[in-house]
Formats: sequence, structure tokens, C-alpha cells
Amino acid sequence: MFNLLTIIGARPQIIKSIAISRAIKERFGNTFKEYILHTGQHYDEKMSAVFFEELGISQPDYNLNVGGGSHAYQTGEMMKGIEKVLAERQFDAMIVYGDTNSTIAGALVAAKANVPVVHVEAGLRSFDRRMPEELNRIATDQISSLLFSPTETGLENLVKEGFREGVRQPDFKNGKDRRAFHCGDIMYDNSLYFSDKAESDKKTWFESLGLQPDYVLATVHRAENTDNADVLRDIMEAIVSLSEDMQVVMPLHPRTSNAIKNLLSEDLRRKIYNSPGLKVTEPLSFLQITMLEKHSKMIVTDSGGVQKEAYYFHKPSIVLREDTEWIENVRLGASALVGHDMTRIKAAFKHFKQHTPDFPYIYGDGHAAEFILEKMKDWLEN
Repeated sequence: MFNLLTIIGARPQIIKSIAISRAIKERFGNTFKEYILHTGQHYDEKMSAVFFEELGISQPDYNLNVGGGSHAYQTGEMMKGIEKVLAERQFDAMIVYGDTNSTIAGALVAAKANVPVVHVEAGLRSFDRRMPEELNRIATDQISSLLFSPTETGLENLVKEGFREGVRQPDFKNGKDRRAFHCGDIMYDNSLYFSDKAESDKKTWFESLGLQPDYVLATVHRAENTDNADVLRDIMEAIVSLSEDMQVVMPLHPRTSNAIKNLLSEDLRRKIYNSPGLKVTEPLSFLQITMLEKHSKMIVTDSGGVQKEAYYFHKPSIVLREDTEWIENVRLGASALVGHDMTRIKAAFKHFKQHTPDFPYIYGDGHAAEFILEKMKDWLEN
């Protein structure tokens, strides 16, 4: 029996980890014993803790309750807490997800403690090192033992950086080899599972939101879009403008809600909250967001995860960024990178109203979690 420590902290990681936990319970219970450590990076009740209840997840075995702060403060506090846990119990591997401060904190502590790091969502690159996430994902890949990429492009990135599928070089522990794989996207596993589970409540949710058959889902939360008054103004004016053409529903991240209150003019705030075609809500649950994605006409977002989920459900996405780690979506014409420029946002909206892109299957078969655990089992046993 191998002891695994799973590191989560932001809500996308909580959701991603469900697929692995579910696969362990259903197929690998005799091989792995999983312990979950929640750093508390997302500390708002509606952004984190409620997911455990809604999605039927066991409460974490360890909770650091780190909360907010600068990147350095968060990462340092997480590292201290994770180090203490590693000192108390012997683990055979640590699983980290994505590109957050929780990810790099866990990877650094594990590597220094000679605990092999398994990076799920490895190889993704935006090639913009101004993004903290880009630095986190690059550093995590370089100190991981097993790297699982959701896309072929991600694996190609790892190959360019010196990895290859299979044997590469001695690892930091016991001379084991480091390996990189294309596994498909673990979030695709969950989107398939939970979209079916949530469908029964769709009618009630949609009636409560007053949604029309054709609507746009908008999500905005990234610091580069919310912390700059001019950028946030441009994005919100564009969303208000789109709502004059088609109904828009916009669940507000706490950061975005605070930024609207503190950075925007009273006139624009009034338009955001009082425009007939714009439905602003509190943060919604994962199941509700999944339903909104699945039944929308198109999606406007700055979220990497929502870009992918839009693709899963064959919805075009207007991406409020100048670059993306999910470049396949852009190459296939399913996503448009528009930044915060209103002209580009409106042009992409007009294009997707008139043209429906193709959505070939590029994110695997919905069994990424099982693939990952099979490869981990083989690697740890040999």
C-alpha cells in the first residue's frame, strides 16, 4: 500500500482531485491510501469549503488555513505547513495539480524531502513569464518525477525541455527514472461525471436565474484584469455592451466584486448591476457553473479551466487574455484571444454568433485518472 499526499488549495484543484480520489476508491483501493492537504489558498466559503459538501468530498486530512497574502507570504506559509506534515508521516509520493502557489509550495517541499512529485497538468505553457502561474508550472515540472500532460502540445513542450515519454534521467530518489506522459485532461473526467449528475436540477436553477434559451456566460477573476482600473473598466463596458444583444449571466468572484466596488465609476457600476440583459450573481457552485457552461450559447472568460470546459461542451469561448496555456483551442478556432479591447471582444462575439467552430476530441477519453494511477502504480512498484 502506497501513501499518497494530495495537495489542493484553489477550487479548480479541489475539483481536479475528485477524479483521482474517485478512481482510487473504485479501482485502486488496495494500492493507494490517499491523504488530502488543503492549504487554504482559497479561503472564501463560497469558493472552497462549500465544494466539499456539494460534491460529496471527504474533508481534508490536513488544513493549513493559509488564506490570502502576497505570493511570497502564501508560498512560504504553505511550505512551512507542508514540511511539518511530511515530517509526521511517511509518504511514497505527492500529487500536485496545475500552477498555483499551492502547487509550487508542495513540489518544492516534497523534492527537498526526497518525496517523488507527481504533477498533473504538466507541460502547459503560455510563454508569458509575467504570469505567476507560468513560473509555478515551469518550476514544478522541473522538480517532478512523473509528469502528466492533458494535451499533446503539453507533452511536446516537455520534450523540447528535455523530457521524453519513458526513461529520461535519474530522479532525486533511489535513481528512479523521470517520466512524462500525455494522459488526457482529468477535468474532462469530472465534466462528464458531474454534468450528468447535475442535469436533474437544471430546470430549478435556470428558473431561479431567469435565463433565456440563448445566453452568454461571463467569468472574470484574474488579477491582471481585476487589479487595473482601466482594464477592468474596458472589460465590464464590453460585457454590458454584449448584454444589449444577448443575455449575459456573470457570477462574480469575490476579487472581482471588490474591484468593481473600489475601482469603477458609479455610472458603470449602475450599468453592471441594473442592465436588463446582464444577470450578475454571487459565486455559484461547481455544478451550477457546469450547467451554465453546458447550455450556454458562448462563454466569455479569463479562466484557463473555463476555456477547457467550454471546449468540452462545444461552446466557443472569448478569452480575456493575450495568451493562453490552452493554445489548441485557439488553433482550432474554438477560442479567440481578445485581451481587454472592446473592439476585439465585440468582433469575436459577432463571429461566434455567425459561425460555430468544430470541436474535435483533443482532451482524451474521460479516463485520465485511471491512466495516471496505473502509471503511478507501475513506477512505484518498479
